[in-house]
Amino acid sequence: MPIPEIAPAQLAALLAGPAESRPALLDVRFVHEHEWVALPDSLLIPLPELEERAAELEPLRGRPVVVYCHHGVRSLDGAAYLMSLGMDAVSLRGGIDLYSRQVDPTLPRY
Repeated sequence: MPIPEIAPAQLAALLAGPAESRPALLDVRFVHEHEWVALPDSLLIPLPELEERAAELEPLRGRPVVVYCHHGVRSLDGAAYLMSLGMDAVSLRGGIDLYSRQVDPTLPRY
């Protein structure tokens, strides 16, 4: 079953909307990547730690969650894992790199 994805422009529109309709953001990159650049208010849980830290995801239950990484590969696995827990999750197509190129060029790229 394909993992649903969201385009950077679609995510930007959701983030610009009313607070109650904004999705939660889950960053599955490593700490050093998150320190370099991250989307505001995102929760960092590196992909290899996701299963052991699943309890930290519970506050996101019932909300749409956008999972992101650098180029949109790891986030597919992260979104699949959240979906296996019965959560409403999508992956950010192209990751934070494409988001920075298409939506917010002030975000550092690496």
